[in-house]
Amino acid sequence: MSIGGRVTTVSSNGSYSFTKPNRDSITLLAGLGVEGDVHAGVTVKHRSRVAKDPTQPNLRQVHLIHEELFDEVREAGFAVRPGDLGENVTTRGIDLLGLPTGTVLRLGDEAVVEVTGLRNPCVQIDHFQDGLLKQVVGRDAEGNIVHKAGVMSVVRTGGLVRPGDTITVELPVGPHRPLARV
Repeated sequence: MSIGGRVTTVSSNGSYSFTKPNRDSITLLAGLGVEGDVHAGVTVKHRSRVAKDPTQPNLRQVHLIHEELFDEVREAGFAVRPGDLGENVTTRGIDLLGLPTGTVLRLGDEAVVEVTGLRNPCVQIDHFQDGLLKQVVGRDAEGNIVHKAGVMSVVRTGGLVRPGDTITVELPVGPHRPLARV
């Protein structure tokens, strides 16, 4: 077990919108997601996934994104703030994208989420700011696609999450599986 970083911002929205307003706190509900958030639920809530199969399990209950990404895209001329990309929890000090599938994150004193995979960003990002999609989906030196728009998770233990909360990272027992899109 190791302290990995901290929560910088929490966000939620009860209606469909690309961005999510920042909050003083959010409450995570075991097996559901963020209380009052449009994406909370046992089954998938993202519109494109509901259209394909509304009975799919919701592996995208809580979206976490690393605040360092905002620094990176700012250098490329984009202005992105916490909540702008629809995330629920903005972090600092954790390599979210480098975590293996099944990593457990303890957020503050109570809440526990399990990382299920990478966010698969869509063209809505370009509707938010033209050209931003190319900043959050790119290619590495070998030509492999790299998704940078954060990770998705499911809530294992509910609880209150606030800005300033520490995040403890617990890696799963190996062998580790790299994150894939969910």
